[in-house]
Amino acid sequence: MNHASRARVRAPELIGKGGWLNTGGKELSLAELRGKCVVVDFWTFCCVNCLHVLDELRELEEAHRDTVVIVGVHSPKFVHEAEHQAVVDAVERYEVHHPVLDDPELATWKQYAVRAWPTLVVIDPEGYIVAQHAGEGHAHAIAKLVEELEAVHEAKGTLRRGDGPYVAPEPVATDLRFPGKAVLLPSGNFLVSDSTRHQLVELAADGETVVRRVGTGERGFTDSPASFSEPQGLALLPDGTVIVADTVNHALRTYDPATGEVRTVAGTGRQWWQGSATSGAAREVDLSSPWDVAWFADRVWIAMAGVHQLWTYDPATATVAVAAGTTNEGLVDGPAAEAWFAQPSGLAAAGDRLWLADSETSALRWVERDGDGFAVRTAVGAGLFDFGHRDGDAAQALLQHPLGVTALPDGSVAVSDTYNHALRRYDPATGQVTTLATDLREPSDAVLAGEDIVVVESARHRLTRLRLPEEAVRVEAVEHHTRREATEVAAGRLLLDVVFQAPAGQKLDTRYGPSTRLLVSSTPPGLLAEGAGQGTDLSRELVLADGVDEGVLHVSAMAASCDDDPANEYPACHVHQQDWGVPVRVVAGGAERLPLVLAGLDA
Repeated sequence: MNHASRARVRAPELIGKGGWLNTGGKELSLAELRGKCVVVDFWTFCCVNCLHVLDELRELEEAHRDTVVIVGVHSPKFVHEAEHQAVVDAVERYEVHHPVLDDPELATWKQYAVRAWPTLVVIDPEGYIVAQHAGEGHAHAIAKLVEELEAVHEAKGTLRRGDGPYVAPEPVATDLRFPGKAVLLPSGNFLVSDSTRHQLVELAADGETVVRRVGTGERGFTDSPASFSEPQGLALLPDGTVIVADTVNHALRTYDPATGEVRTVAGTGRQWWQGSATSGAAREVDLSSPWDVAWFADRVWIAMAGVHQLWTYDPATATVAVAAGTTNEGLVDGPAAEAWFAQPSGLAAAGDRLWLADSETSALRWVERDGDGFAVRTAVGAGLFDFGHRDGDAAQALLQHPLGVTALPDGSVAVSDTYNHALRRYDPATGQVTTLATDLREPSDAVLAGEDIVVVESARHRLTRLRLPEEAVRVEAVEHHTRREATEVAAGRLLLDVVFQAPAGQKLDTRYGPSTRLLVSSTPPGLLAEGAGQGTDLSRELVLADGVDEGVLHVSAMAASCDDDPANEYPACHVHQQDWGVPVRVVAGGAERLPLVLAGLDA
């Protein structure tokens, strides 16, 4: 491993106004971590790709516990994510077992020139940056790099083995821990996904008394004894069983309340990647973070948060297929196959519409039949970077990262407006958005129970019963835009460079044609005069249109690399993938090159 050819860059200090979590109250500095291989994970808890990376890093963390320290730097996208208590909750909710720096003002993010969630930066035992990776799929490359760093620094005497600075917080006793979704059973009881405890919990009709728990409570993927991994969505099927979105297992399970039996009906346990099958036998096709499920148009619809799509599962034929979405992240309506979603996380069927909470665009959308197929429409929401709490006409109303939708008896829809801690209502008859309740804590779902609506108050670890009010509550309107500063670019030509260096011991996989892909678009579409569309070269000259002085460039890049060993007929291959939304502002003297690091370091 030769870093001599490149000027070595000392890693900037880790600073954040929110302070440190998982350290027993101690402040950490890079000086104290000298002698360790440090992996800095820039994440934000709304982002499903960040959650995928947390899962990818678990194995590395376990295998190199005495030489590697993973440090999470929490860098918020949404206003709610800048609240310290929300970060504390997220660290517990997602079982983050390493130190986390709460950086609400993005101070460390700016020091490291990070442009995307998630981004991983590797620092060697002497405190120098040796690699940077954006997106998912890099755990294998980082594990290889760590092994090299261990060998080099063991030989130099600069490696320090031993325990890291992680201190586990005290466990808290509550019946539920960050519950995700709920469904009303025919018995009148509630079934709740107790996501952080990897269980399903049946509660009596009072919504409080525990009747039974389903699952071992340990993260796992077995039917008997049943085990789950952060389960979320639940839906009642016509045969009386409940279908479960077993999110981190990338699978669908069924639970029979009569017998207690759990069965795996879809997914392999592996995460779907570009190039994987998009339809076929349900147990043979990979899925990606299914977050919610609903019975609509004679099948189960799946909010596939991990790839920004809707899929379907047909129990009659035991098959799955993509139903809507292209895997591009954004807000685009139209025929199902051409629509764009952004982490769809909540579903509710109502007559001829399937309502959905599209969390990253803070949008309420729906699917309806359109000729022989389906089409996607938007009721509330403007895009990836517009959010807030504003009632009134749907065209200008704002939500903040909603995770749940519930069909109401009068044809309107209740939205669990998660990061606004509110329950909102959209009425298609009047086109108006109102607020039904505030002072909830991260509501993630709600179910109707007679005259009441029962809300899953996720960050208060309970179900909360509300009377469906006649009159909506009025709240002060707030409008937010994303907290990230725009990148200043020059007018006219802009060179987009996605930096990708194959990890040590690997090469680009060109056996089946080009192994890289680049897709570029913009909001507004008129921002780009030239350069939008798909291609295989990771470098592209864009031309910014005259007269448009700001917007967002949407860049999606993928590269596949394989083990570089001519003797091995079946080399292991790895997909590296990331989507960037880069806010840009056109100014005199702005940058003429926009580098985005997928893997490696920008020379």
